Amino acid sequence: MTIITPATYPAARMRRMRRDPFSRALMRENVVTASDLIYPVFILDGENQRQQVASMPGVERVSVDLLLKVAEECVALGIPVLALFPVVDASLKTYDGIEATNPEGLVPRAVRELKRNFPELGIMTDVALDPYTTHGQDGLPDENGYIVNEKTIEMLIRQSLAQAEAGVDMVAPSDMMDGRIGAIRGALEANGHIHTRIMAYSAKYASAFYGPFRDAVGSAANLGKADKNTYQMDPANSDEALREVALDLAEGADMVMVKPGMPYLDVVRRVKDEFKVPTFAYQVSGEYAMIKAAAINGWLDHDKVMMESMMAFKRAGADGVLTYFALEIARMLKARG
Repeated sequence: MTIITPATYPAARMRRMRRDPFSRALMRENVVTASDLIYPVFILDGENQRQQVASMPGVERVSVDLLLKVAEECVALGIPVLALFPVVDASLKTYDGIEATNPEGLVPRAVRELKRNFPELGIMTDVALDPYTTHGQDGLPDENGYIVNEKTIEMLIRQSLAQAEAGVDMVAPSDMMDGRIGAIRGALEANGHIHTRIMAYSAKYASAFYGPFRDAVGSAANLGKADKNTYQMDPANSDEALREVALDLAEGADMVMVKPGMPYLDVVRRVKDEFKVPTFAYQVSGEYAMIKAAAINGWLDHDKVMMESMMAFKRAGADGVLTYFALEIARMLKARG
């Protein structure tokens, strides 16, 4: 067997291929396209309603009629999926979050409108109770404040079925209850929703990067000083993430997600290498807010940092990214031709 010794300097000059744009393009390993993007949007009740999210510059809460304009632009720009996150009126919030199961609630109504007007646009919905509860937790707490797994799953099944019956393409359980993927998959199958995909928030960490999101959906005040440490993952762990992913895949998840994104790119890479399944990352609200704030202050080049962050996700192995930058990225890509 012939052993080929790699060339060394000066026969190998690594800078040769970096000298010109054409040769850099030839050897580029990853490319960001509009097809890599999922756009998370915050929706609220009413008509012609538009509210700025103070902690997320450029992000708005919009009513369903205005959401249709957003969807129209997504289709025009080639963004394949819109992810819906509801801002629920305080009068509808309860201990058990029963509004999450309402077939005429905000999310099912938005799904029906979107699929009626833009059938080609993929629609993804969050499955968790925190926007609907008076306590701001993703599940149902007992008298000691501990989130009860099985009772929560019962509500999540009802929430998922309400969304599937409205015509959603993908349900995305973000609650981190044990066994919920299998329970939801079984319910979807039993009710004829065999084409409804599940994107599991498999490795969702108890992160401090979620703050602006909780402001946006109105759950921060309800959660107060409580935390979600008993069900979301410890940021110190990555082996545990692989166990979570394995369980969700065994229970019927079609896709898995790592959340947050850039602080956990090592987890994205481990998941992709280990399982070789559709793997997604969520560039969460805190990540978005940091880039926006630094750019507003002139400390960073907004567009370059935005695109570099996307390339980091692709290089780590993500098949797609949920990002609040989706419209800005897609517009820039289109302008570049």
